[in-house]
Amino acid sequence: MADKPIRADKATAVAELTESFRAAGATVLTEYRGLTVSQLTQLRRSLGKETSYTVAKNTLAKRAAADAGISGLDELFTGPTALTFVSGDVVEAAKGLRDFAKANPKLVIKGGVFEGKAISAAEVTKLADLESREVLLAKLAGAMKGNLSKAAALFQAPLAKTARLAAALQDKREKEEGAEAA
Repeated sequence: MADKPIRADKATAVAELTESFRAAGATVLTEYRGLTVSQLTQLRRSLGKETSYTVAKNTLAKRAAADAGISGLDELFTGPTALTFVSGDVVEAAKGLRDFAKANPKLVIKGGVFEGKAISAAEVTKLADLESREVLLAKLAGAMKGNLSKAAALFQAPLAKTARLAAALQDKREKEEGAEAA
């Protein structure tokens, strides 16, 4: 009889984790062994509102990942595991984890899931090395503006050339009329 509430709690926990796996754009698995509660609180704050950092039992997390249709993570569920569910900008969350891990070497990035595929810790670091979405969009806008400026100059060139030609012809006529009058 005492097992039923625990099993119901476990089923609820698995259902919540499954929903988190499905809703997240990316999930990063970390090992937090040796970090204090205040350090974990600091990490949660640094990740922002669109990212949640959840400590979960490995067996429950494995089952939730399988229920969410994610494979390739089983070997990462060893030791104390925390799941970082990213709903917002994946690059910013990866940068936050990487920077926190540099400052606190006890945080170990194990790997994760990005766009439904398992990724290694090295690939999470590559994500962190990317520029933010805003910077990439600004670069794209700058490149597009540069190309539009080139196109405008290209379209204006024949008009400017025609105007210079007309001015040269007018100067030539004035000189010829001036030479005939003299």
